Amino acid sequence: MILLPQQRLLIELLSMSGDIAVPKGAKDAILWRTLDECARKNMLTVSDINDGMSMISVTALGRLAVK
Repeated sequence: MILLPQQRLLIELLSMSGDIAVPKGAKDAILWRTLDECARKNMLTVSDINDGMSMISVTALGRLAVK
């Protein structure tokens, strides 16, 4: 699987830090564009915490993709 540099960086950071919470308010930001790209490739899961926050988790495929 080919990863763009920003996708690889995001997956590596999330692999080291674990799950993160991200505000939903800035859906047009580069962070959300990258999160959405990775989620479409099944490297991340995005789950709603509440109306304003989402939880981001790396999948096994995401961890494998950056090895």
